[in-house]
Amino acid sequence: MTKTSLLLSAVSLFLSMTGVAGAQQTQGTLASILETKTIKLGHLDQSFPFSFADDKGKPAGYSVELCLKVVAAIEQQFGLQKLDVQWVPVTMANRFDMVISGKIDLECGISTNTLSRQKLVDFSLMTWLDGGNFVVKGNRPHGGLVDLAGKKIAVIAGTTTESALRDALKRDFIDAELILVKEHLEGLTALDRGQADAYAADQTVLFGLALAIKNKLSLTLSDRNFSFEPYGLALRRNDADFKQVVNQTLARLYRTGQIGPIYDRWFGKLGKPSTLLSALFAINGLPE
Repeated sequence: MTKTSLLLSAVSLFLSMTGVAGAQQTQGTLASILETKTIKLGHLDQSFPFSFADDKGKPAGYSVELCLKVVAAIEQQFGLQKLDVQWVPVTMANRFDMVISGKIDLECGISTNTLSRQKLVDFSLMTWLDGGNFVVKGNRPHGGLVDLAGKKIAVIAGTTTESALRDALKRDFIDAELILVKEHLEGLTALDRGQADAYAADQTVLFGLALAIKNKLSLTLSDRNFSFEPYGLALRRNDADFKQVVNQTLARLYRTGQIGPIYDRWFGKLGKPSTLLSALFAINGLPE
């Protein structure tokens, strides 16, 4: 056999081996996406500026844009002309069930990564760092939860904010009544109507809500957080191939600085990223 024949045989063997390896690497959710040319993304309607419906009813926000970056990465990596993106509305109550059942492939919202939730779903690299806080109506300054002793606090049921709020009240021996609501609008309405004295949620979400409704309701944010909330994009457990693509996309955005314009688009009015958030981007900008 000539040297040329040997070389061609070696190249042929290499290509066949890498082809098999590539096929083995596309399993689970990723394999389904490549086969159907479709990806199902879950979004929230009211969690401005992370995940919300814009004036035309189209999903928008920081988390939504990160998910679209994942879509673009899949298209580029696997040479797809275009994936069909199916946007599926989810709620704070059903978002993880939607992931587990396969009704969505990736949840593009404000999900806090906790150890207990990891028994239900998996999470991407961290996308944001936040903390639980609360707003009150008008311009009354508030230093913290102690100012809400004997008062009513609205909060979305079943969220990490609710559990963290209960823990904080118990820890600081503060007697306050919780008014459980299903969504942000319901909580703000309760506050506006005097059915609640405060509305609690993640601080950045409260910032976004205050900006979105500033012409309709004046709100004041407390100057003290009562919890720590690390966000991630939720996906199915034991789905390593899809998680790898998601994490590669996020790490690349952080490592190359492409996250900067995305941050400015949705949070520019809040100023530069905090030291803690900048550290998140740096630490999670993992090399290939």
